[in-house]
Amino acid sequence: MFGALSTPILLGVFAVAALVIVFGGTRMTGQADLIADRTGLGEAIVGGVLLGASTSLSGTIVSVTAAVDGRASLAFSNGIGGIAAQTAFLAIADVVHRRANLEHAAADMANVFQGALLMLMLALPLAAWLGPDVTLLGVHPVSVLLLAIYLGGVYATHLVRQKPMWEAVETTETDTDTPDEEEADAPSTPRLVASFAALMLAMATAGWVVAQVAGELTDRFDIRASVVGALMTAVVTSLPELITTLAAVRRGALQLAMGGIIGGNTFDTLFLVAADGAYREGSLYHAVGRDDLFWITVGLIMTAILTLGQLFRQKEGPGNIGLESVGILVVYAAAILIQTLAGGG
Repeated sequence: MFGALSTPILLGVFAVAALVIVFGGTRMTGQADLIADRTGLGEAIVGGVLLGASTSLSGTIVSVTAAVDGRASLAFSNGIGGIAAQTAFLAIADVVHRRANLEHAAADMANVFQGALLMLMLALPLAAWLGPDVTLLGVHPVSVLLLAIYLGGVYATHLVRQKPMWEAVETTETDTDTPDEEEADAPSTPRLVASFAALMLAMATAGWVVAQVAGELTDRFDIRASVVGALMTAVVTSLPELITTLAAVRRGALQLAMGGIIGGNTFDTLFLVAADGAYREGSLYHAVGRDDLFWITVGLIMTAILTLGQLFRQKEGPGNIGLESVGILVVYAAAILIQTLAGGG
């Protein structure tokens, strides 16, 4: 379908799909905030589940489409590479939030818990790659385990939010999760849900287009699929997280910003579950190479730095941002440099 298109037109189609993803993700920010307030579940919970899952929809479609086409590396690196990119977005948001270190101001144990959950879920695909190549009904057991852990983690996160056994010490810079006052012309809940669903559909369609174009570009220019997945499709499908995070920080919804990224990253590990199910040539985890696994270690390192930063809660650091944000940006920049300069593996 896309093979007959010239390269300029192909890139134009890719750009249009990217704009749809950015627009849809941007519109979802305010809607998710309203839903968070109306449901009473709290910004961190809804940010992590509702906003994180919906803005990750286009990325899910990219990984599934790539897996169906037999592009294991693209499917894998798209999901894992997005986790690294989105964590870097939090560091960028820290730069935008000038009052205090974002990890200090957005203190919330639900987000800390999800950070630890994410590290567990990132370690499992690595264990699967190191283990035997087995499948059950075409799916590796680790995929089933990832889904079960995610569902259990969502429930546990809710319990942490409702009945915390640990609480963050509040300071003058700590953001409190209180409902915002709605505007007089705010849409009704049914209209809000309908609009949210329509945006999700548009983003899913755009995700399919991105996957098709990325696959064609990989073949046409003989680019490593891990590079295209981690640094092209992953970044494009993660742009909604950047827009929504910056918008949430500017509105003062700091816990929504933090929860949206961490929860979205946790959801993104399920890209591998969906892709493994769609990949018909065996276990997805045993069809990828070291380049793809490299991004798992990068994601683990960046998530560990972020979680430690939330626990340490430095109020101010270099350039009025936390040391963890500096570390995250340095690690991500180094990872990009290594992947673009190193050979395939």
